[in-house]
Amino acid sequence: MLNKSDNNRKKLISILGSTGSIGTQTLDVVRKKPDLFEVEGISTNKNLDLFIDQIKEFRPSIATIFDKDAYERFQVIKTIDQDLIGIEVYQGLEGLIKIASSKSIDTLVTAVVGMIGLVPTMEAIKNSTDIALANKETLVTAGKLVMEAAKKYGSKILPVDSEHSAIFQCLNGEENNKIDKILLTASGGPFRGKSKEDLINVKKEDALKHPNWTMGQKITIDSSTLMNKGLEVIEARWLFDVDAKDIVVHVHPQSIVHSMVQFKDSSVIAQLGCPDMRVPIQYALTYPNRLDSDFERLDLFEVASLSFEKPDLEVFPCLRLAYEALEHGGTDCAVLNSANEVLVDMFLKDKIGYYDIPKYIDMAIKSHKYIANPSLEDILDIDLWTRVYLNGILA
Repeated sequence: MLNKSDNNRKKLISILGSTGSIGTQTLDVVRKKPDLFEVEGISTNKNLDLFIDQIKEFRPSIATIFDKDAYERFQVIKTIDQDLIGIEVYQGLEGLIKIASSKSIDTLVTAVVGMIGLVPTMEAIKNSTDIALANKETLVTAGKLVMEAAKKYGSKILPVDSEHSAIFQCLNGEENNKIDKILLTASGGPFRGKSKEDLINVKKEDALKHPNWTMGQKITIDSSTLMNKGLEVIEARWLFDVDAKDIVVHVHPQSIVHSMVQFKDSSVIAQLGCPDMRVPIQYALTYPNRLDSDFERLDLFEVASLSFEKPDLEVFPCLRLAYEALEHGGTDCAVLNSANEVLVDMFLKDKIGYYDIPKYIDMAIKSHKYIANPSLEDILDIDLWTRVYLNGILA
């Protein structure tokens, strides 16, 4: 086992969700810097082909397959593929916790989608492991608990989302200067400029056509409803200790300005760059250092102009619901998140309409038993309640 205190060794990282968009791009960063990084653990849900390729290339000491059927198929493959011998492979949430709770890793990249990332992240924090955070749900549902634990155990929360990474970078060296407002940018998704009438009968095929970013299906639908931005507002509140009213969403279709911070003296500092998630990923892995890269350079002459618009909360009510949940606090954000997960999945399976997503999120929030200061157990319980409730009324 490697010793964390040895500064002359490679940085040891594990990735929860290594076969997803963020996970594969993280491994691309590692691939480009083999002298700096070593991969200890990886996980997938069910993408076995890519997962096996990753095991063979990066030779992690531990791996997890979340899906039970995929795990069982892997066990069969393992018996006939000599290259897979010697890798510890676990299954389900227990396996994610096994990876996250390793005392030897320096940084845990949480790139899984959904509430499943919360408990493993908390386990990693208890070991003072730094968190390269790409799992929105962790802070959305339990932001207060997570940030308190990170402070207690000395774990750094390093944002991977391009917007939060931008804010994080804008705040470097500004510890003694008060934030006036966070100006959080949003691409506007595929339906920017559309009316509510335009979107009533919209299908998943249209919602999945993001103009700027290539992402997983769930986050792409969230981008189309602006729920993704609503979740980011909640994250920003906890990451940067600001009130909801001081986080202002700006629709910025070029996706060049990744976010801005306005200070009390009226100065605004922005972070710009070409749309490439490997940039914030690499920064999270190398913080506080900036390393050379071959990523695309920004050419402002080519960009020519940057524009900003106010989001339409009538057309995109999910963003309004996120602000309201954050203002009310307690378990509202957990219900908002869980309900959105369930409803986006139903929309992707053609079981509900586009505007059923905000309709039933609102219904779930108003129907649940509110807890003002929830424990981790309360949050997990309310997550389960929300899923049972919505599947019960929409089955």
